[in-house]
Amino acid sequence: MQNFNYMTPTRLIFGKGVVEKLPEVMAMFGKKILLTYGGGSIKKIGLYQKVLELLKGYEIVELGDIQPNPKYDPSVLDGVRLCKEHKVDVILAVGGGSVLDCSKAIAAGACYDGDPWDLISYKAKAKAALPIVDIITLAATGSEYDCGGVISRTETNDKIGYMDPLLFPAVSFLDPTYTFTVNRKHTAAGIADAMNHTIEQYFVEDATLLNDGFCESMLRSLMINGRKCIENPEDYTARAEMMLACTYGCNRILSLGNSHSGWPCHGIEHALSAYYDITHGEGLAIITPRWMKHILNERTLPRFVKYGINVFGIDENLDKWEIADKAIEETYKFFESIGIPMHLREVGIDNSRINEMAHHIAVNEGLDEAYAPLTEQDIVEILTSSL
Repeated sequence: MQNFNYMTPTRLIFGKGVVEKLPEVMAMFGKKILLTYGGGSIKKIGLYQKVLELLKGYEIVELGDIQPNPKYDPSVLDGVRLCKEHKVDVILAVGGGSVLDCSKAIAAGACYDGDPWDLISYKAKAKAALPIVDIITLAATGSEYDCGGVISRTETNDKIGYMDPLLFPAVSFLDPTYTFTVNRKHTAAGIADAMNHTIEQYFVEDATLLNDGFCESMLRSLMINGRKCIENPEDYTARAEMMLACTYGCNRILSLGNSHSGWPCHGIEHALSAYYDITHGEGLAIITPRWMKHILNERTLPRFVKYGINVFGIDENLDKWEIADKAIEETYKFFESIGIPMHLREVGIDNSRINEMAHHIAVNEGLDEAYAPLTEQDIVEILTSSL
């Protein structure tokens, strides 16, 4: 069991109608708010107007139209500028993980005198950040309970996971009813994203029985409740459990004491969505079973056997290699069954930039130190097998 140093300072307020507590929460942080949101779905479901009504008397500056795979330019830069111009006290992020990821970068950049990209690219360390409160409307990334976010810089095809302890949200509001209107595509992508967060923490060299149980239960819950959410979008119990599972996915609670995995599927997918701007969860679902097949060998076999027996209920009396193969097949079949396209060509990616992306990944993602180390050629083979 590995040493660890862990803290989660975020307050979670979970359940139906909890947004009514927003005024008392925001009162702790000041009167000037940067309200961040995405393409307008919060207006369609009435949440935007609800927030404005609850926060009468506050000075609110708005930054809308934050895109999936949030962009450094314009969103982060615009947000930093607005915070500085209006001397904002606190950021209120209302939407999915992309809105919150962008808001985290803004929160640090607003307290930094240089180019905010210095912080995102780890050339400089933030010394302060604005407090963040969020109301999550999409179960997927777990950004509401962690200190990181992913920011894309289009002109350089960079997509960087930016993490800093200063960026934990102060308070996260989680009302599952706000996910009722999420369409099938993005519900499925959220399931895949959270499942992959769990898988990345499960496939490690040194794991504990406790963490294995957490991860295996997470995966079963996400598959069972995720399918229910797709079949009946207003199933409150299923939406609630899926939302909480997604929240747990990235705040390290699943891996305390485990060795590091390197998060190879995320490393590969970051290039896919940086180069082609595809949906993150779909890219992960396409890559993950191909990565699994590629790394299956004598050393990794026991993890796949345990995964197959405890997650999918595969007969433990079968040959170990058969169990492992079935586990990978079941992973693929589940993603396919919830409507995710399972080939890169289906999401607009052909073989024309495979080598370029593989080189970018090998140079920038450090996957030679992953649980199953990947060379540039390994990455080429995984991408090619995913076409």
